Amino acid sequence: MWLDVFEYTSKGGRSYNEDSLGSKFDENGGIFVVADGLGGHNRGEVASATAVETIISGWNFLPEIMVQQVAEKIEEANQRILAIQQETNTVMKTTVAVLALGGNKAVLANSGDSRVYFIHKNELYAVTSDHSVAFKKYKAGEITRDQIGSDEDQSCLLRCLGGVDRYQPDVCEFDVPVETGDAFLLCTDGAWEFLRDEEILIDYLKSDSASRWTELLLLRAMERINGGNDNLSLLTVMVK
Repeated sequence: MWLDVFEYTSKGGRSYNEDSLGSKFDENGGIFVVADGLGGHNRGEVASATAVETIISGWNFLPEIMVQQVAEKIEEANQRILAIQQETNTVMKTTVAVLALGGNKAVLANSGDSRVYFIHKNELYAVTSDHSVAFKKYKAGEITRDQIGSDEDQSCLLRCLGGVDRYQPDVCEFDVPVETGDAFLLCTDGAWEFLRDEEILIDYLKSDSASRWTELLLLRAMERINGGNDNLSLLTVMVK
């Protein structure tokens, strides 16, 4: 398995960037993480960086333990954030989205509203579900999927790291084997709120590299940003 990977993060219209992202990969597979420190809390950038560093650190490239390892790493990240909270007498929280690849398997996980998308056989699967009030409204038929990012309850999260409860991620192994030509997008809400699902697929089909795919997605997002927008981060992975 040869992976073409590209990472992008920006403070957007904010004064500083509370997003973090990172990856570790070789011919055996990889681990990829995007995290969004929550605005309105202290040191969101510390929470997101702690999540990314903890999950990537010491990653074992064994496909048979990926589900267990992802769950354990996210649990460890939450405990580390709680420890920093206690040491500094602050409250810090972050979302997290994780992709683990090994063999022909893909394991996905998220807590909060950072997302993982999967493209397989030129079809897009929006595989993670946001843990937000707005996403609940979408599932109930009150708003459309495209309206989630602009809904008044979009920032009301039901889960995130940095608490003793309501942090548990959804972790699943995707039920189709990963093949050459497949691709993944991990991103924070500051990115996906400006992108439609079909556009993510269209820009992938136009691209011959992860960097070009990211560039096309950013060009779309930038046309729709009016200033004062949130931090935005994208991590693209192509299986070559």
